[in-house]
Amino acid sequence: MTNTNREWLLAERPTGEPDADSFELRETDVPAPAPGELLVRTRFLSVDPYMRGRMRDAESYAEPWDVGDALRGGVVGEVVESESDAYAAGDLVTGEGRWADCATLDADDVAPVDPAVADPEAYLGVLGMPGRTAYFGLLEVGEPKPGDTVVVSGAAGAVGSVVGQIAKRNGCRVVGFAGSDEKTAWLTDDLGFDAAINYETTDDYRAALDEAAPDGVDVYFDNVGGPITDAVFTQLNVDARIAVCGQIAHYNDESVPTGPRKLPQIVPTRARIEGLLVGDFATRFGEASERLGRWVASGDLEHRETVVEGLENAPDAFLGLFSGDNIGKQVVRVSGPDGT
Repeated sequence: MTNTNREWLLAERPTGEPDADSFELRETDVPAPAPGELLVRTRFLSVDPYMRGRMRDAESYAEPWDVGDALRGGVVGEVVESESDAYAAGDLVTGEGRWADCATLDADDVAPVDPAVADPEAYLGVLGMPGRTAYFGLLEVGEPKPGDTVVVSGAAGAVGSVVGQIAKRNGCRVVGFAGSDEKTAWLTDDLGFDAAINYETTDDYRAALDEAAPDGVDVYFDNVGGPITDAVFTQLNVDARIAVCGQIAHYNDESVPTGPRKLPQIVPTRARIEGLLVGDFATRFGEASERLGRWVASGDLEHRETVVEGLENAPDAFLGLFSGDNIGKQVVRVSGPDGT
């Protein structure tokens, strides 16, 4: 392992969609772990849509980054040096680190990674924050019942793809929106969705929903917002539940257009709209991890990762989220098992 560490900083606050000028790669010394800490070499780095909000100078559920701050996100890495009795050199762990070759992490804030259950990168997706978001968001907020119709926007992403599969396990009809024929085929052919709508080639979302969800919508898991959500609101059944997980269609907007107001649809349907933050379920993460891990190990829960090679390409991997480059979870491979 070299003595030089590369890490990405927020170079400027983007206006609209971020670009290469929003990021700066710098070299620093490899940090030394303090008592209770681990020096972790990053194997895989997560990029996630919520990070766009941290680039704004605005109050939100995630603390904003300052210009010049190192960018942070979920990592899977190998312990290089341990100042904790809980882990030894060579162990694989996952936690929140930096967009960097290596970083120090508090041993109390990481969890072990078991490659016998799934490939390490899966611990940033189906077995990580996105999987837990899907688990609690659908089961606790969406409250699916057998026979319900569940519609998922952003269905081919890290969260949506897990939501749909859990809904099928609960006896629901599942319809997903995704942005390419390859993605919709993955949803129906591999993940078991009953129908999938390519929003890029569909002119009339409402008509497409009439066909895909002829009995209306009982649960809507929203990762996207925008015109897809407008269309779904017109198809809600009485007592429908809407879990608002993300609004990626608006993350780069400087001002959100008002558009047609859809809340009148909530009155006759008595639908419930609830925002979702997975951190609210932190005390139950063990439950989700145990069940998700069991489903993955048995092959009952499929997952997919889109892997971008090289730390130097982390900004491109992040920007690719907004153009739909990923199927499943978007991750960056920073180093291999041999550290290269």
